[in-house]
Amino acid sequence: MININETIRRTILRWIDFFYPLFKKWFSLQTFRYAACGGANTFLDISLFSFGYNFIFKKHMLSLGFVTLSPHIAALFLDMSITLPTGFYLNRYVVFPQAGLKGHIQLFRYIFVVLICIILNYFFLKLFVDHLGWYPTPAKIVTTAIIVIFSYVSQTFFFFRQKDGYRD
Repeated sequence: MININETIRRTILRWIDFFYPLFKKWFSLQTFRYAACGGANTFLDISLFSFGYNFIFKKHMLSLGFVTLSPHIAALFLDMSITLPTGFYLNRYVVFPQAGLKGHIQLFRYIFVVLICIILNYFFLKLFVDHLGWYPTPAKIVTTAIIVIFSYVSQTFFFFRQKDGYRD
């Protein structure tokens, strides 16, 4: 029987690893895989945010009855609903498959880190857009750069920690 996760994983790794020789002297294989997967998910994140802000919410407030969301915050929740699962999948099955933790433990840790990232996203978007008057998409790009650094450190040292003895 064909394992679909393994097939998808191998296909993604073939694409990523094809380009690795160009970057080999600057990055370990795992760091390059993290950067490639993270870069793709970040591109998806910013694209969904921009699309949601401009075309779905059309730069208008979103009333949910019990709360009203500004369009950039509504777009944030839209993009996070898609990039959270894709990010977990890429990290779990492509970048850190050797982590040695059970999937539910990794998922719990991932959700914990993502909740912190959501809070940071919310804080920085409110700061940049509402208080400093930046346009939402550039504010999202700067916010994402900050979050990527936090996310890399937390994923590498907290929830996808490698088993002892693992090498690229």
